Amino acid sequence: MMRAIEEGRMTSRLILARTVPPAVRARAEAEFDTTLIADPAAGPEEILAVCLERRAEALFLTSTVPLPGTIIARLPAEMKIVATCSVGFDHVDVAAAKARGLIATNTPDVLTDCTADMAFLLLLGACRRAHEYEALMRKGWRQKFGLDEFLGIRASGKTLGIVGLGRIGRAVAQRARGFGMRILYHDAVRLPEALEQGATYFPDLRAMLPHCQILTLHAPGGAATDRLINAETIALLPKGAVVVNAARGSLIDEDALIAALRSGHLYAAGLDVYRSEPDFDLRLAELPNLFLMPHMGSGTIETRTAMGMRALDNIAAVLGGRPAIDPLWS
Repeated sequence: MMRAIEEGRMTSRLILARTVPPAVRARAEAEFDTTLIADPAAGPEEILAVCLERRAEALFLTSTVPLPGTIIARLPAEMKIVATCSVGFDHVDVAAAKARGLIATNTPDVLTDCTADMAFLLLLGACRRAHEYEALMRKGWRQKFGLDEFLGIRASGKTLGIVGLGRIGRAVAQRARGFGMRILYHDAVRLPEALEQGATYFPDLRAMLPHCQILTLHAPGGAATDRLINAETIALLPKGAVVVNAARGSLIDEDALIAALRSGHLYAAGLDVYRSEPDFDLRLAELPNLFLMPHMGSGTIETRTAMGMRALDNIAAVLGGRPAIDPLWS
């Protein structure tokens, strides 16, 4: 595979492992000796080779770039920080970074609203059969329906279960209140009452699921949450429930989800994330009651720019001898 690389200027050596919004690139090139790997298919080994060649001091990556311990162990001795331009960091072996004294950072806060917007887009799209309606229009429509045909379900007033009431989960809850939804949530620890804002806490996920007409996932990825939504937990949801995932693809057992959507136990689902990306399971695309997006929860100009700037803030701090703003270990 040919590598597309463009080089910038300045002193501290930075590798941009993916293309970034123009304002982010302009700042990176103004403040650092920047090397951009412009090939979106460049993998960890290829990125490592560029880091070694350039004796890089900082690596800017995204959630599409796995950074396992085997790669971290081989990064150049000059490397001081790996900054992921994402809130999730399960693609980075943080323990390996800590073991070699390498600072690792993420970009919390700045993508909260856009990701919550995407979750609600998935929720509404799944409930109101947006994929099917849009496909019908693209084919030219030209057919009439009776009052009992081609109907979705109303989102307003439903009981919404939220798995993970962190920043994004709370932002989804805020939007749900505008739709008159009753809000339940499950998390490892109960939040203070001021943050719950009337949401009902369930310490046991399985106890919450039978009450959830709509379930939205906002938990982190990793071994502890792998396939959290599986055949057993899906069966606990009421018949006709809707499942939404704008968090991590690893949270769902996709075989179980497909079976539940085919059987009608689940009315619909909305997904922005998948167990394998971008080569996701194509059986998902065959399901008319599945509303799909290509992992674009943070995909707005404003948010991607803010994320890139936050990653550069962390890099500038560490290379300037200051503490990281968003360290993943301390």
